[in-house]
Amino acid sequence: MAVLFGLLLIACAELLCIAFDWGAPSLDDDPFIHFESVRPLFALNETGDEYEIAADRRRYFADDRFATVKTDATFRAFCLGGSTVQGRPYSVDTSFTTWLEMTLQTAAPNRNWEIVNAGGVSYASYRLVPILRECLEHDPDLIILCTGHNEFLEDRTYAPIREQPPVVQVAQNTIGRLRTYRLTHRLLANLTGRDDALPQRPTLNTEVTARLDFKAGIDAYQRDPQWRADVVAHYEQNLRRMIAMCEARGVPVLLMRPPANLADCPPFKSQHRNGLTEAELKQWRTLMDKAHSLVFIQPVEAIPFYEQALEIDPQFALTHFMLGKCYQAAGAGAAARDAFITARDLDVCPLRMPVELNEALARVAEQTRTPTVDAFELLEPECPGAILGLAILDDHIHPNFHGHQLIADALFHEMQRQNWIAIRTDDWRDRQRAVFQSHLDALPEAYYLRGRRTLIALEGWARGRVEQPAWQSSSAVTDE
Repeated sequence: MAVLFGLLLIACAELLCIAFDWGAPSLDDDPFIHFESVRPLFALNETGDEYEIAADRRRYFADDRFATVKTDATFRAFCLGGSTVQGRPYSVDTSFTTWLEMTLQTAAPNRNWEIVNAGGVSYASYRLVPILRECLEHDPDLIILCTGHNEFLEDRTYAPIREQPPVVQVAQNTIGRLRTYRLTHRLLANLTGRDDALPQRPTLNTEVTARLDFKAGIDAYQRDPQWRADVVAHYEQNLRRMIAMCEARGVPVLLMRPPANLADCPPFKSQHRNGLTEAELKQWRTLMDKAHSLVFIQPVEAIPFYEQALEIDPQFALTHFMLGKCYQAAGAGAAARDAFITARDLDVCPLRMPVELNEALARVAEQTRTPTVDAFELLEPECPGAILGLAILDDHIHPNFHGHQLIADALFHEMQRQNWIAIRTDDWRDRQRAVFQSHLDALPEAYYLRGRRTLIALEGWARGRVEQPAWQSSSAVTDE
């Protein structure tokens, strides 16, 4: 009876908390990491009529702005993500956010369209959460979320979470779900100034500190299945948090799967499987040498040598990539695509979303019923053999101008399908093409030169061959 009475008191307390919405789960808590500090992304300009990217954030964000007062005729969307959103290796002026805004303005000039670019260079999903929280304070009509390529850039550990005693993990997964517990804990935390509910988490710098921002940073990447699984779990949790934050404010979300170069981007780092003997390694090298001697003159003849090398070491990413190139030459498109995807997924320095992150994105979208634009599949038909490559991408992940325009068009159509916008005719398409061309013609030559210079710097950065990224050096262009 005493036990039942105690349980009854807990049940009553829980019902009371539910009735008054006390102890509700907090979307602010990230059990994986926290930051030294969080700075606002937007600041009022001198005249006070616009918010703009704050000056101290332009090391990673390009200049964009929106009106302080949102009128009834204004449709405002924020697009969050990494450098793909920002429009690298160029900038916002040729990003899909600009093409989408131009498309909407051309199709419905009676409305004011604000598509705000909040794409941060090297920004991963966990760094987008505080930015989303800020964006939701500015009365958005839509949030577009495109993230996934930057999840492995920063060095962080999840060991404190994994190493908790089982009894603590069980308690957090059971008792920790009770509102009564959360309310009591928050009251005690406010009184003591301590928060012991979450395990010790790594503290990340206020801004990104990517491994590849340092020369030979690629050496820090080693095959680590446990860390990779933890990164995937953190990414999925961040997606769910951000969607829940938008749902709580009644703001629709549109997810976007970013594209990645398969056919023309070798793995950034390959590593042999564990346990490879000296004899096996010697045999593997012999086979690879034979294959390499043939690959540029008789690529089809090189196929059996690469296949035999994979029997010895199926985890060396570059072998799969080279085999994919040979399959392409042989006209075996499906086999080539599979080999390129395997090469991407075995890359020890995963600067392109591996399969686990793609699956997590699809899972979250399906379970939360969040509409998604698949830019990966969208751009494939633009490339030979329908395998993504330099025909539509400038480098390993960034679309070219035409690719950004196609993405903008797909976003526009999805917004129509979801009835977020009401534009029923296409009689404005000719005007759209003219507006696009006029915009490109108006960009100064310096814009294109800076973009090409940034592209060269990005290629060196991705291979771990730079002292400091071009966008962080003293010669970096301020308007990018």
